[in-house]
Amino acid sequence: MAEASPSRATLTPRRVGRRLVSGVAVVVLPLLTLWGGFALWYQVLPGNQGPGAQAVKAISVVVWVALAAVTLIAALKGRPIVGLGCFAIAFVGLLLWWQQIHPSNQRVWADDVSRTTSGRVDGNLVTLHDVRNFEWRSNTDFTKHWETRTYDLDRLDSVDMVMSYWSMRAIAHVLVSFGFNDGSHVVFSVEIRREKQESFSEVGGFFKEFELSVIAADERDVIRVRTNVRGEDDYLYRIRMPVKDIRSLFLAYVNEANTLVSTPRFYNTITVNCTTLVYHMLRRIVGHLPLDYRLLFSGYLPSYVYKVGGLDSRYSLEQLRAFGRITDRAKAADRSATFSTDIRQGIPMLPAEGAGANAAR
Repeated sequence: MAEASPSRATLTPRRVGRRLVSGVAVVVLPLLTLWGGFALWYQVLPGNQGPGAQAVKAISVVVWVALAAVTLIAALKGRPIVGLGCFAIAFVGLLLWWQQIHPSNQRVWADDVSRTTSGRVDGNLVTLHDVRNFEWRSNTDFTKHWETRTYDLDRLDSVDMVMSYWSMRAIAHVLVSFGFNDGSHVVFSVEIRREKQESFSEVGGFFKEFELSVIAADERDVIRVRTNVRGEDDYLYRIRMPVKDIRSLFLAYVNEANTLVSTPRFYNTITVNCTTLVYHMLRRIVGHLPLDYRLLFSGYLPSYVYKVGGLDSRYSLEQLRAFGRITDRAKAADRSATFSTDIRQGIPMLPAEGAGANAAR
């Protein structure tokens, strides 16, 4: 009988187990290290952007990566159990710390999100507190106005979706504007609630960097600041929806705003943002709405809404996009008292049944 080769003879069950553990470590450790590094960077001294805070953040990440590197070296040198045991203890500690990070409404907020909207419903009348109506001259130069406004649900008769693009076509901020038959509008915007000196970060949105806020605002504030001050490119689409569902959506926004006042939540780049929150509210109102990649890539949301029958089917999506580009009209209207009317010039009204037509599902 032929003798076993030396290599096969050395592959004892114990060594096979070590190799398997080492292989798993090589795959899993980098992923856990990456997550832990970002968690430490964004949550060690959160909201503090000073040089000292940056140094502390960097040191914590370096220590974490060094621990992972030592663990990986130990695994590759045939001592995976000891190394992984130490790393596991450290990772459990990191998770326990992570679970203690809770959202709050008590921080030093940026001026434009220093307040969040709340509402009171009294029959058909809805009173909104802290409706933002800033006079913007630049991103850093503005006059603050927070107002209390009352709206009559019996006069609510339209809803528009405004898409605001600032870089790539796939990503946009979604605004929902409710119109009343007296010509007034109020816009709801689901936004990150930034602390002073913070700026938006897609990555930070995965790591509890921002709270969530619902802001009700005048169109001359929330649309104009994007087109005329920040240089964003905006498109307005008239939405086909029964009036009763428009009212339900309006009240859903009010309810969400009130809930956030009492129970703050973290913003999440994928799961809790300006698109997914609206999707969940609408699904509760109109029933089944299909999941779609365009709910994640918010810039493509108009094509999703067109697909489910929520836009004017007399025109192609490309035509509606051309009609609905309001950037130049907003710049021309600027501080006009008829801003809302001016930006809608050239956008076809929905057919007579449009407001009351059920969207296809």
